[in-house]
Amino acid sequence: MDMTTALRELGVTDDVLTQDEKDQLDRDGYLPLEGILTADEVAAINERLAELTAAEGDRAGLEVHQEKGTDRLADLVNKDARFAVCFSHPRVLAAMRHVLGEFRLSSLNSRAALPGEGHQALHADSGHPVEPGAYEVCNSIWLLDDFTPENGATRVVPGSHRRGTMPADEMPDPAAAHPDQIQLTGRAGTVVVFNSHLWHGGTKNHTDKPRRALHSYFALRHLPQQLDQQAYLRVNTYNHLTPAQHYILDVTA
Repeated sequence: MDMTTALRELGVTDDVLTQDEKDQLDRDGYLPLEGILTADEVAAINERLAELTAAEGDRAGLEVHQEKGTDRLADLVNKDARFAVCFSHPRVLAAMRHVLGEFRLSSLNSRAALPGEGHQALHADSGHPVEPGAYEVCNSIWLLDDFTPENGATRVVPGSHRRGTMPADEMPDPAAAHPDQIQLTGRAGTVVVFNSHLWHGGTKNHTDKPRRALHSYFALRHLPQQLDQQAYLRVNTYNHLTPAQHYILDVTA
C-alpha cells in the first residue's frame, strides 16, 4: 500500500476538490466543506460522545490532553466505528493531500467548549514557525453544533499560515483579539479544514449549552503522532477497518 493507492481506494480523485477550493485553502489557510455529515449522523455522534464523556469521567481526554472549561475525549479511532468517517472522507483527505502530500492521522479527539468557557490564545499547532509551503500539520474541525459568534466558534487570522511567524512573535498578548481575525461560523455537519500553521484559537462560549466539535488532525508521515495509533490500536478496531484506512492511520496487525 502507498499513499496514492490508499487515497484512490478511499475515493480521492483529482476532482474531489475544485480549483477554487484548493486556491482558498492556499490563500486563506482554511476551507469550509458543507454537508459532510447528515443531521442523523451528527445526532448519532453527539449521542456517542455524551456516553463516552459520562463513562470516562475525570479521565476523559487523558490519552492526549485535558483542558479547563471543556469536555475533551481522545483516541476516538478505537471508541466507535462511526468515527472512521473523520479519517476516511474523500473531501477531507483530498484537502490533506493538497496541504501535506504524504500524511497520516495524528489524532482524533473531541472538544466541547462549556458555557462561559473555551477561550484560547491564538496559536499554531506546530508549535514553531515554518516557511510558507513547508507545512507539517493540517487539522479539520467537524462541527457538531452550529458554530455561531455567540457559542465559541473558532477564530482564525486568514493568511497567517504564510507569515512564517508565531502569534507571540507579533502580538503582545496572543489571547487578545487580532485586528484581522474572523470566526469560523457554520452549520452542524460542516467540516472546516485548516492549515494548522494558521493562527487560530477557540473563543468564549456565551450560551448556556456546550459547543461541540471533533478534531481530526493530520501530520507528515515521518513526524510523531499526537497519539501513537499503533500503540493504542485495538484488535477489533483493526479488523473493521480497510487496508486503505490502516495506511492512513499507519498501523499494522
